[in-house]
Amino acid sequence: MLRGLIAVLSIALTVFALADCVQTEDEKVRGIPKWAWIVLIVLLPWVGPITWLFAGKERPLGSGGDPRQRPGRSGPLAPDEDPEFLRKLDEDIRRERRKRNGRGTDTDGTPQDGTDPGDEPEGPGSR
Repeated sequence: MLRGLIAVLSIALTVFALADCVQTEDEKVRGIPKWAWIVLIVLLPWVGPITWLFAGKERPLGSGGDPRQRPGRSGPLAPDEDPEFLRKLDEDIRRERRKRNGRGTDTDGTPQDGTDPGDEPEGPGSR
């Protein structure tokens, strides 16, 4: 039973370290090339994966609990924090308003002059 548990833990650690190594960008790998780390992880159970996890790649020190400082994440977390998205949204809103105003209607669809769209203009011979 204990041997089976040790084997499962060894395989799980190896798979985790291997997946982490493969997904790591080349410029963040320390010491030896990535291909050598992969060989080390696969051929040396326990030693290879543990060495990779402690010394194989650059890891950020601590983020202090700030979720915006997560590794691998640069830029805003949500669209309302993205200045480019907000600028484009503002441009779209202004364009829509200009289009509506250009047709002579308010934002609710009624004419700007206050007349009912079904009314005919009153003139000298209208009645």
